[in-house]
Amino acid sequence: MKTSMLLTSNKKFVQIIFLMFLGLALSALISCSPREQRLISNNSLESVDSPTLSPGESQETNQLLPIIQHDKYGYINSTGQIIVKPQFDEAGFFSEGLAWVRIGGKNGFIDTTGQIIIEPQFDSASSFSEGLAAVGIGGKIGYINKTGKLVIPPQFDTTYRFSEGLASVAINGKWGYIDKTGKIIIQPQFHKAKDFSEGLALVRLGKQSGYIDQRGQFVIESPLSLDRSFSEGLAVVRSGVEWGYIDKTGQIAIDLQFRQAFDFSEGLAVVVTGPPVREGPLEMADLTWGYVDKTGQMVIKTEFDEVKDFSEGLAAVAVGEKWGYINKSGQIIIEPQFDFASEFSQGLAWVTIDSKPGYIDNTGRYIWTPTN
Repeated sequence: MKTSMLLTSNKKFVQIIFLMFLGLALSALISCSPREQRLISNNSLESVDSPTLSPGESQETNQLLPIIQHDKYGYINSTGQIIVKPQFDEAGFFSEGLAWVRIGGKNGFIDTTGQIIIEPQFDSASSFSEGLAAVGIGGKIGYINKTGKLVIPPQFDTTYRFSEGLASVAINGKWGYIDKTGKIIIQPQFHKAKDFSEGLALVRLGKQSGYIDQRGQFVIESPLSLDRSFSEGLAVVRSGVEWGYIDKTGQIAIDLQFRQAFDFSEGLAVVVTGPPVREGPLEMADLTWGYVDKTGQMVIKTEFDEVKDFSEGLAAVAVGEKWGYINKSGQIIIEPQFDFASEFSQGLAWVTIDSKPGYIDNTGRYIWTPTN
């Protein structure tokens, strides 16, 4: 699942606590509506483009992982050892060697030793991506570099992270793209504009959606509904209640046949099948979850109540209200026992029991328990 990071200057944006955000961002893979780019709240860990422990944020090898202890945030390593003692009011995941933290109502950045590298001074902040991080100052958003220097002055109402050298920004209600100097590369004109992924970005102009290249030229326009960015060369499309996939030429690669479809991850994608369309609401019991390969063949047909993307060879699945993990043969590897379970990153997954968070390894062994 790919998600993107959004920073907004709206003071009324959603205030979501750490656990609730993780649950929403990581457990909402299967929903009635397409997944949207994730909102960044000052009071939450943020998501960036990746199906990992951070709700979407790509985790770097051997990076530290956030924990909460006595209502303060700190960090552990992959063995569960506390490296940065809990001391922050809020904290984000590490990205490019730095993590944002919140102290006394202001956001700054620390390194992996816990040392403050950029003093808390911003109203809001996002993680670093391609060397820059979006920050909020006085109701507007700009970008800083890793020394804390403001390289793009605050001037935007809403922004996304940099991806493939460009970031989508909103100016006077219209979306366009800037480069890392702040220069407008694609004029604000769209009603919606997502991150670039695999050389293309999904935009909406009026009621029509399509994919543009980095020159701002439409390369794929389709009468079908376009909902998501490209992942592993394919993108989800739909017509009415039927879902399928297109390739980068805009041609149908997997026929529209599913009741719901999601991004490819590790060569497989979650799909939902069900009975023919009929009047009246569709019951969850009518649906079957499974995984297809890039030919559209159903390679894992499950009887689980809900499933998530594969990550590091495992996928979280729900039996009733409990989550466990299966392998790519569909076998249960970690028995369903968790109230919530994330995807794996760096060999670890974030889980909760009775609203208490912890991290497990790929055998199901806790390296940080919910009782800590």
